[in-house]
Amino acid sequence: MTDDQRSAGAPTLEDVARAAGVSRATVSRVVNGVRNVDPVIQEAVRQAVSVTGYTPNRAARSLVTRRADAIALVVSGAGVEPEAARGDSGTGASGEEDGGSGGSGSFTAQVFADPFFGRVVTGVVDYLRPRGMHPVLMFAETSRAREEVVAYLRQGSADGALVVSTHAEDPLPALIADAGLAAVLFARPARPVPVSYVDLAHQDGARLAADHLLGRGCRRIATISGPLDVPAGEARLTGFRDTMARHGHPYIPIAEGQFTQESGESAMERLLAEHPDLDGVFAANDLMALGACHVLREHGRSIPGDVAVVGFDDSSAALACRPPLTTVRQPVEGMAAEMTRLLLDRLARPDGPVTSVIFEPELVVRGSA
Repeated sequence: MTDDQRSAGAPTLEDVARAAGVSRATVSRVVNGVRNVDPVIQEAVRQAVSVTGYTPNRAARSLVTRRADAIALVVSGAGVEPEAARGDSGTGASGEEDGGSGGSGSFTAQVFADPFFGRVVTGVVDYLRPRGMHPVLMFAETSRAREEVVAYLRQGSADGALVVSTHAEDPLPALIADAGLAAVLFARPARPVPVSYVDLAHQDGARLAADHLLGRGCRRIATISGPLDVPAGEARLTGFRDTMARHGHPYIPIAEGQFTQESGESAMERLLAEHPDLDGVFAANDLMALGACHVLREHGRSIPGDVAVVGFDDSSAALACRPPLTTVRQPVEGMAAEMTRLLLDRLARPDGPVTSVIFEPELVVRGSA
């Protein structure tokens, strides 16, 4: 069905053309995203579209542009079938793994329970919506699901993919690259692949946390790291230990967590048992810091009077903590928007170079340290 065949009263391309003072063909080129149209004319057409209330026929437009006007937002799990679970912000992105014996249902439940993913979706949607595009949320927690994602992209159901990997061994980025499909990753992949990505300067963020604890006068400091097989977990630990060593603290007690509140609680219990006199804790994400604070209170430790606590991410968990959590901000919404911009640029310039954008962390001081 063409625009002229719409129901009576619906604005047509001719209506827009008359309002803009240009031809129907020119309006069609602007609406369909043809790039070699004078910017002044483009603006006139956009204003006419707004005034007339014209809405493009998406099916007809797809026939012309060969675009779906949809982007796949893929949350991809481990390189093997479902196993132990992880939580927020781990791969330099989320760190959550496949959901154990619960299979895909457990995996998706963990994703929706993780504040990190909600922030990613917000950033993506806010960038796409003004451009008349929308994301299609997909989960790739098994080999079969990853094959389905690649097939979905190959058949043109989505123009490209924004991939959030939740495990260092995730094979999906390489599968997409080998298929020659457009994609951008949230976080540097553990293994090099020719795909653009956005990430955070994780080591610098951990340095901010170390400097803040030392500046408060803490001297018996421990850390709850993220999973060390994940780039972000390893980078945050490296940055923290390096800064502590530069300030004359060569040994830092470490308890490895899995970016979940429960793992933060378990790690804090271990640290208190082995180092009952500690006076400062850096947890490599807010969920683990939330768990650590819960355990410290159960053991009668005041925060920050007895033990100062610093987290990482500045997620909703930081505000849920009591007292509110001092944390290192990861601008997830902005990173997700930039990831989306890179993908749309890739679609407009398929032969453009692969690139990376690294965001800077920021210390947010609240009541816990």
